[in-house]
Amino acid sequence: MNNKIKHCTPSGHLIGIVGGGQLAKMTALPALEFGNEIIILEKGEGAPSQTLANKVLMGDWDKASTLIELGNQVDVVTLENEFVDANALRELENAGHKLYPSAKTIGLVQDKLIQKQTLSAAGIPVVPFLAVNSKNDIEAAANELDWPMVLKARRNGYDGNGNATLTSANDIEDAWKKLDGDNRELYVEAFCPYTKELAVMVTRAIDGKIVHYPVVESVQKDHICHIVRAPARITDDLYQHAIDMAKLAVQTVDGVGSIGIEMFLKESGEIVLNEIAPRVHNSGHYTIEACTCSQFENHVRAVLGLPLGSCEMKKPAAVMVNLLGEQAGTGYPVGIDQALAVEGAHIHIYGKTETRTGRKMGHITALGNTIEEAEDKAQKAAKLIRFGAEQ
Repeated sequence: MNNKIKHCTPSGHLIGIVGGGQLAKMTALPALEFGNEIIILEKGEGAPSQTLANKVLMGDWDKASTLIELGNQVDVVTLENEFVDANALRELENAGHKLYPSAKTIGLVQDKLIQKQTLSAAGIPVVPFLAVNSKNDIEAAANELDWPMVLKARRNGYDGNGNATLTSANDIEDAWKKLDGDNRELYVEAFCPYTKELAVMVTRAIDGKIVHYPVVESVQKDHICHIVRAPARITDDLYQHAIDMAKLAVQTVDGVGSIGIEMFLKESGEIVLNEIAPRVHNSGHYTIEACTCSQFENHVRAVLGLPLGSCEMKKPAAVMVNLLGEQAGTGYPVGIDQALAVEGAHIHIYGKTETRTGRKMGHITALGNTIEEAEDKAQKAAKLIRFGAEQ
């Protein structure tokens, strides 16, 4: 029997979020403002969103029984990451529970080879790619894609984890071992020379209505996002082309909610789609302060079937700077008192108990009349905060 509880808060809904990290935390905040309550499903203690949750379930989110336990207690389930097994999510839906984005969407996106095949079949330009099942397949792929190439894990790769650049056949052995090719499905992409990395956040409602945020430029170092500048400084034609491509990509995978679309702008002026993240995304964090309705609020609106909000920017420019760990240690933000004295800097600390090199610990957003003005304020505050140091 389906004992799903409906409308069990005095003024709103119960929303289940699979995953309890900073994305869940930032999604929970606008949900609470609407009178809703949150139940988080996490694998372990100490997740950043737990302080905002009405209840926390501990369990393996790749097990259908665990997902159904969550579904029985909420009105709708959503995700903070795309790594949850799509087959388990399908069983959640088959048990009669609402899930956005759907198991179908996650199934098309979480395996990056299937994602690229799906997008390419829809006529969306992507980086050339090939499936590989052995080290010999990689060398053979070079005959079509040429060197350099990028060897990638088909699933569960993020922030550079699951990628290895190959400059020649001499790199294959080490890359295969690094990515555990004997036990993990891989594929290979051509190396894409680009002038800018672009991104667009799109929110799609249950009824198919779409709103989009500005095209932004992201600055990546070691495969980790460091800076997001909004809007991207590109021509109007390229700007519109990026928006159109992002919308088509979301429609192609039948996405619902806020979804991140990452792209490359090539030297030739061509835009190719890099990856889809079927969830709220780091490239859209600036929208909390910069836009009338943030990516997180619009995600909540979308999964609850509410009208979508305006994506209009409040000022001409915004810049977000990620706060990244520089060493192993405590998650306490040393220097936050000084950073808070920087006028116009909006500081977000995620509340992670431990830091390590490259770990996303928070971000800072600043608005301005120009990108330079906003970035100056954001960087000034960011340089004052450190994690892992003595208090």
